[in-house]
Amino acid sequence: MYRTLSPGAIDVSVSFEAGARLAARYGFEGLALDTGHLLEVGADAVRETLAEHSLKPGSFGLPVDIRGDAAAYEASLARLKPIAEAAQQVGCSRASTYIFSWSDDKDYRVNFRFHRERLARPAAILAEHGITLGLEFLGPKTLRDGHPYGFIYTVQGMLELCEAVGTNVGLLLDAWHWYTSGGDQADLELLNVKNVVDVHVNDAPAGIPLNEQVDSVRCLPGETGVVDLNTFLGSLQRIGYDGPVVVEPFNARLRAMPAEDAVRTTADALAKVWREAGLTPA
Repeated sequence: MYRTLSPGAIDVSVSFEAGARLAARYGFEGLALDTGHLLEVGADAVRETLAEHSLKPGSFGLPVDIRGDAAAYEASLARLKPIAEAAQQVGCSRASTYIFSWSDDKDYRVNFRFHRERLARPAAILAEHGITLGLEFLGPKTLRDGHPYGFIYTVQGMLELCEAVGTNVGLLLDAWHWYTSGGDQADLELLNVKNVVDVHVNDAPAGIPLNEQVDSVRCLPGETGVVDLNTFLGSLQRIGYDGPVVVEPFNARLRAMPAEDAVRTTADALAKVWREAGLTPA
């Protein structure tokens, strides 16, 4: 697995080229793809930028409106093929999206069928271009509160949806959501190298009960030690996960920093937990 900078995940707004320079300067090994930039400048230019800074391509966000009405879904689906073609040319083999853990109008069974149908077509398009699709479950109970229907919020539940959608579908596994779902070592033992597509790391504020954690208030990885990242990263190493690891902290302190300071602080936090988990290099 390789440490990957996603500027958007740390609320940093820079060009793809500037992101590449910052990623290389602060020891990241990969950079998340910007699909808008990719389509604008072409695969050759993106590949050259990555090569210039010795970076691997990270994943890209699935650009399909899976929750919209039929017209919005079809329109966004039509835009996927050129993105998948360009991503393949860059050497990117991973895309991901998140799945809401609630619904206001669909019970669990109906919602499962809805997502299976909406995700199957983009997954098939990605498969034609050698790209796997990662699905992220959202763990916090506070996200489900106030909605009449709950939906998938655990490792096991999302693995079931992945299997129903397609053979090139696995998890976007986020340490925050693993923790807030009540996840433990047993959940991580369900994983193998084929069913983990993408990974996010972060930490949780101390002194807040599990079921009161709020999704938009997180910490940098290793900041509090509430989330057991040694177990989390060690399990990924054990199964041979070889994809990107991105920091996604939703952190107000980081958000207030200048771009370069935010990237440097993120890199330092990620290197620290990397070392503590016994991963190399860091």
